[in-house]
Amino acid sequence: MSATAYLTGLGRYLPGEPVSNDDVARRLGGVDRRTDGLRARVQRANGIRQRYYALDDEGRTTELNEELAVHAIEDALTDRGITASDLGMLACATTQGDLLVPGFASMVHGRLGGGPMQVLTASGVCASSIAALDAAVSKVRLGEHPRAAVVGSELSSRWLHQRRFEGVEDHLDAHFLRWMLSDGAGAAIVEFQPRPDRPSLRVDWIRQVSLAHEHEVCMRAGLDGPTAVAGRTWQDYDDVATAEKAGLLQIRQETAVLDELAAAGLAQFEELVDRGLVDLKKLDHVLCHYSTNAFRDLVFDALSARIPGMDTSRWFSNLETCGNTGAASIFIALEEAWRTGRFAPGETILLAVPESGRFSFGFAHLTVVEPRRSTT
Repeated sequence: MSATAYLTGLGRYLPGEPVSNDDVARRLGGVDRRTDGLRARVQRANGIRQRYYALDDEGRTTELNEELAVHAIEDALTDRGITASDLGMLACATTQGDLLVPGFASMVHGRLGGGPMQVLTASGVCASSIAALDAAVSKVRLGEHPRAAVVGSELSSRWLHQRRFEGVEDHLDAHFLRWMLSDGAGAAIVEFQPRPDRPSLRVDWIRQVSLAHEHEVCMRAGLDGPTAVAGRTWQDYDDVATAEKAGLLQIRQETAVLDELAAAGLAQFEELVDRGLVDLKKLDHVLCHYSTNAFRDLVFDALSARIPGMDTSRWFSNLETCGNTGAASIFIALEEAWRTGRFAPGETILLAVPESGRFSFGFAHLTVVEPRRSTT
């Protein structure tokens, strides 16, 4: 039997108290009449009822991104009943760490502690979570490490506060993301064998694909348009203040092409089905990261055309209660579904993560397995 890997512990961390839709503008700073109308439309469409920010009422950052990550890892370690010193690898995914240099994983390791370990920073946007998971699973399967930790962590709120918009060229694509993104971290422990006391999640396969060769940049920061040109990135301005005033330090979304992202993601899913990697008749659970319930409805409509009478109760998301936490979202959802007893031994789970950055997608297929039997 080929070597495999198992998820044996899961954890999450959501900072502060939940922030309702009515309190979002107050926490992130005031809005004018035009952007407040956009806020209301975006919140109605995305379906998010509450989210979490590592910001206080004055807009001051209360925790570092690396701290969010460590809290989630420690929660996963506790769930598994081990410590950081038991880890051989740490794979961290984030859109933006706290520092430009060094890498995010180095900072997380420094705060987490434990012994010497391999570290990896997977940067990108949402699908960097699957990239980090793939790296850790591959190393465990190769036998290089008996245990690894994977974490996705985001602290986007400090990019979204009103002070980042004052005196800056007005870009509605940046205002759109103000009402979409939030903070949090989710983590998983990867091992070469199932845990002995409780069920584990066997990793059957992981697939990642980029369609950047067919699409321009969709979600960006540091660029003044969808095409990168030498001399026109944020690092090429005379100073950072000038780049910020031009809006290059805002996270911006080309909303006009989001329907293309949904269509491309469905095509990738259909390819997995056609290749026999996903058996729709035997697929028990789907955890799909999406930024808005509108995307969920598009997926349901497309799948219902292929599977008449499809049971949508197989799908799980906590977008409405935890918000859109980017690279952390899929692990936060997996932890909640696991902790609340949604899965049973023998059942299968598909993780699906589309990323709008420049059209990339990550998928992972898991099977719930019984505790390993003692050989004594």
